[in-house]
Order: sequence, then structure tokens, then C-alpha cells
Amino acid sequence: MALTAALRRYALARSLLDIPNARSSHALPTPRGGGLAIVISFLLALPLLVWAGLLAVHAFWALLGAGALVAAVGFLDDHRHIAARWRLLAHFAAAAWTLVCIGGAPPIMLAGWALAPSWLATALVAVYLVWLLNLYNFMDGIDGIASVEAICVCVGGALLYVLVGQSELAAVPLALAAAVAGFLYWNFPPARIFMGDAGSGFLGVVLGILSLLAAVQVPQLFWSWLILLGVFVVDATTTLLRRLLRGEKVYEAHRSHAYQHAARHYGRHLTVTLAVAAINLGWLLPLALLVSLGWLSGWLGLILAYAPLSFLALRFRAGSAE
Repeated sequence: MALTAALRRYALARSLLDIPNARSSHALPTPRGGGLAIVISFLLALPLLVWAGLLAVHAFWALLGAGALVAAVGFLDDHRHIAARWRLLAHFAAAAWTLVCIGGAPPIMLAGWALAPSWLATALVAVYLVWLLNLYNFMDGIDGIASVEAICVCVGGALLYVLVGQSELAAVPLALAAAVAGFLYWNFPPARIFMGDAGSGFLGVVLGILSLLAAVQVPQLFWSWLILLGVFVVDATTTLLRRLLRGEKVYEAHRSHAYQHAARHYGRHLTVTLAVAAINLGWLLPLALLVSLGWLSGWLGLILAYAPLSFLALRFRAGSAE
């Protein structure tokens, strides 16, 4: 919270403002780059978690290396534009670093069987990490939504660890949730500072790594984390596919995500941000808990979780032309 306040003063002094344009979802110039406070706070907490025996050394290096690289690229892109191909190259480098640190793709439970890691699984996991960090950037378009999503997912992930008897592992997602909560004080609608690419990309890749680390401990937890991330995954993926089918340049800024259409429909950001929290806690978290306890298979839980989200995405015209 204190770091975000300092970054806000710095951004105002240097005129680092997000100026509204035709593709914006806000109306007033607003300081940007506050997500760097999340990055610094969380990365500083990691050595303490290792020292306390709450984080394995290999997980520490995965989170530190990939998170710092993605945040650095995002920070540079916030201040001066970096070509999409170079950003993508850095993102795949971060994914590769993660996989080396954790020893490759973790086993994934499917219909009661653990799928053995292979070169194909490793490639798919790398794509998963890159897509997750980019979709998090895409979904950071209205006040508070990316922060609320991260807090809900992390608190839910910590609860999963407790229920499967791995409560000591809950400290890492809770540390990230705490770091994001400090930023959310300044980002809650109406936002006084924006996260920026450094923060959103960092959150995306770290949440992806945490889902893989959970799968290493308990394979079915990977499905539970996918369920917890459902709001962002479904909206961003639906929007991307529909824009691809229309032949649009998917890397260009736009306002065609379902949450952006919903914010314009209701005339305020707060309604949509609170709705995301309600969906996460009232629908996705109970399904994720059922999967983690083995009372519901992972693929079935994912279908049940994503079906109404897909309906909502289409209802609010995800990916449709403005």
C-alpha cells in the first residue's frame, strides 16, 4: 500500500498518465505503473518464505526469475513501446525458465489417471503460461478487476491447500493476495492509479506458476486452479477466438471483452468488478473445492464451471465489434 502511494506520487510528478482514448474504459487521465508495488512486495517476501520453510528453493527460483523477467518487460513497455514479437519472446523465455526450475510439466489427473509428462505436455504448459500472462494483461481494463481476480484466486488456492492437508503451502498464495490487497486500496473503483503491464503480466505468470506448483503437490489441484481462473480464461479466450475469426489484429488495443461491454452497459466499473468477485466466491470456488477433494472429476468440474461463464461471455458480446 505504501509503495503504491509512492509510485502514484512519482507518476504524477513525471506525468506518467494513462490518457483516455477511443479504446479506453475510463474517462479521466490516471497515473499508471502501480503494479510495480505488487512485484516488489511479493518478490521481497519470497526469501523470507524460503527461510521459514514455506517455499521450496526450486519454486523460489521459478517465481523470482520468471516474475522479474515478465515484470521488467512490462515496465519497459509501460514507458516506451516494445514490439509484440520481443515481448512474446521474453514471455516464452520466462515459461522455459519456469519449466527448468520445476523439472518440466507436472502430472495432470484426467479421469482418475495421472498423465505422464512428455515433450508435448511441456510445450502445452509453456503455451499455457504465456497465454495466462497475456490474458491477464488483456483483462486488466477496468478499475479493480485484475486485483479482485488475483485475490479471489489466491485465497481460494490457499483454502484448497488447507483442505488437502498441505496447509504450509498456503503461505505463498496468501502473500501474493496480501501484496495485491495493498495495491487494491488505490485501485478500487474509482481507481486512483492503474496497474500497468508490469503488474498485470507479473500476476498472470505468477498465478500460472502457482497452479503448476499446486499440481506438483496434488495433481488434481491443477484443475481446481483452472476453475478458479475461469472468469478471465473464458472471457479472454472467447474474445480472442471471435476476433481471430473476423481477421482482426489481436494484439491491438480494443474494448470488446465481455467485462468491457458489461461495464458500458451498467455505466460503472464497480458493478462488474463486484460481480466477478461474486462469481469467483459463489460459483467457481465451491466447484474447485469439490474437485480438490476428489468428489468431482477435474474435467467435469471444468465443464460445469465454464458453461455458464461461456453463456455470460456471449451474453455480453465478448469479442463482438464495438
